[in-house]
Amino acid sequence: MPVIHPETHIGYVQIKVSHLAESVAFYRDVIGLKVLGQNASTAEMSADGKSPLVILEEVPGAVRIPERSAAGLYHFAILLPSRKELGFALRHLAEHRVPIGQGDHLVSEALYLNDPDGNGIEIYADRPRDTWQKDKSGHYIMATDPVDWESLLALAGDEAWSGMPAGAVIGHVHFHVGDLKEAERFYCELLGFEITLRFGPSALFIAAGGYHHHIGLNTWAGSGVRPAPANGTGLRWFTLVLPDEGELKRVIGLLQQNGIVVEERPDGFFVQDPWQIGIVLTV
Repeated sequence: MPVIHPETHIGYVQIKVSHLAESVAFYRDVIGLKVLGQNASTAEMSADGKSPLVILEEVPGAVRIPERSAAGLYHFAILLPSRKELGFALRHLAEHRVPIGQGDHLVSEALYLNDPDGNGIEIYADRPRDTWQKDKSGHYIMATDPVDWESLLALAGDEAWSGMPAGAVIGHVHFHVGDLKEAERFYCELLGFEITLRFGPSALFIAAGGYHHHIGLNTWAGSGVRPAPANGTGLRWFTLVLPDEGELKRVIGLLQQNGIVVEERPDGFFVQDPWQIGIVLTV
């Protein structure tokens, strides 16, 4: 079974929202992203002021999808360059009185929140890779322990926060799907991601290059769950960045050989997984 190139990573995410102005204000003032560009229906939000991290798309007649009711976005995750930056984020979210979930996953520490349309967001920092541990099967050992809030806030101290740091990236995406075996076939057997953890019978974590996970897949919305309607809030697509044209052509060829429709577009090659989750393959 072919393995995807180890340098493969997530690029940006395009998120469907109901009110663009409200969402822009949230992602700017609460999340700390900069407005890179905006028109009547979309806004590019950036961490470094050069490239988009999150593209917001206002959908006419948008319907907010109730939690765990459809296949699609569970959350997208912004990876920060340091634990101190996570402390800044925690302090800033608390100052805005944003409801926050949290989890110490051993490989990382994470904060969870929702945008105005209920789209899930994770903001996290990785622990050093040499501290990540594996079990006898070679899978990473992960947990959901309480985060040490006090030490995070102590790291941030009273130092001024200037928004999302330039080094922030989309570290991973996590989706509700209808069937884990079918998801494994698409993402692992066809795209070539490697399994890094099976979380019981209901979740699967996969990655390129030995990362703890670039994609999470779960059936927590129910086995056989269907895609959200086209005008539902959530994820439009995410970009999967491959290291070179050769690897891009190899992956596209394998998808086409297995009957997956591939649409060439100016920004890359668009495909959908079995639950209509959009992926733009690019370099």
